[in-house]
Amino acid sequence: MRDLRTGFRYLLKGQRWVARHGKSYGFGLLPGLITLVLYGAALVALALWGEDAVAWATPFADDWSSPWSGLFRGFLTAVLFALCLLLAVVTFTAVTLLIGQPFYENLSERVDRDVSPDGHAPESGLPLWRDLWISARDSLRIVVRAALWGLLLFACGFIPVVGQTAVPVLGFFVTGFFLTEELTAVALQRRSVELRDRLTLLRSRRMLVWGFGTPLAVAFLVPFVAVFLMPGAVAGATLMARELRGEEIVEGGAKHGDQDATTLPQPPSGSSSPAR
Repeated sequence: MRDLRTGFRYLLKGQRWVARHGKSYGFGLLPGLITLVLYGAALVALALWGEDAVAWATPFADDWSSPWSGLFRGFLTAVLFALCLLLAVVTFTAVTLLIGQPFYENLSERVDRDVSPDGHAPESGLPLWRDLWISARDSLRIVVRAALWGLLLFACGFIPVVGQTAVPVLGFFVTGFFLTEELTAVALQRRSVELRDRLTLLRSRRMLVWGFGTPLAVAFLVPFVAVFLMPGAVAGATLMARELRGEEIVEGGAKHGDQDATTLPQPPSGSSSPAR
């Protein structure tokens, strides 16, 4: 339970960090706004022409008697829109991080320098195109994993009682885990931690990950909230990545040599990951 509370505190600390650094927060909003506009335009287009697309894809229903043809195509249109909306929710973070790679990379580096005892921020040393390629490749892998979990949970949703109670709760925890992976990847990729090692690292501290990601997943259900929480989520994920790696965190933004610098408690050696 201690890790659960600690994960939630990192989420709050990230939001407080960007609140103290207004310029970083302003730049961090841009990728989310761009993604929101693109997704909004796509959903509006789907709402306007989705029925025509369904009619084109179901020519066999042209000869059906009324009202069955309209009901059938209306149902398929609603299913199509619901699936696209679900896909938008699942991929929003990945697409926003990909579009905002330079913005969030810079924000994460600022957080690292701010809380590091020596003011140092790890760097990948890779060109921008290489960082973008790795981010896109890993994001696609995570989206595929999340989609497989989504199909499994969807199937479990038909189980009486359990499907209407436990499955939705489990869905938030699964979403929170993958959401945290996407966000911590910004900091861990700069440390040359591969996807497989990142997943191992996160699984070693599941309660910490759920404390951070699950409340964020719930908050992201509210329209537009994801845009405004993304910069702080990246900042908080950077702080959490430092703990996962066993790196010292200087609280309050104190720099190396400051007399008032205080250090956040580090996890016991037994709970650290092999990557430390």
